[in-house]
Amino acid sequence: MFKFLFRGRDKDAVVETQRQSFERIVSELNEAIDALPVKPSVTLDPESGHITLHLPEHMPDEALALPAPEDDSDATSVNETPEAVTQAAETKVA
Repeated sequence: MFKFLFRGRDKDAVVETQRQSFERIVSELNEAIDALPVKPSVTLDPESGHITLHLPEHMPDEALALPAPEDDSDATSVNETPEAVTQAAETKVA
């Protein structure tokens, strides 16, 4: 009746050494960097051993999540001068 609870326990768990784990993580990171169209700059802090990736502000796939640009006809119908925007923001805050 409860055989489904014990399925998969027959196999021994594979124990990974720290070296194997680190090599696997670095390999996965390199594969992910290879797939990027824009490569990040990599900084290694020798004191702490930390790796920092400096990515561009927007990645190419993030542009898909941005709203579509407005039509020019819609933009010209609304008069949004810098003064009008500032005044609208001040009325919302007050």
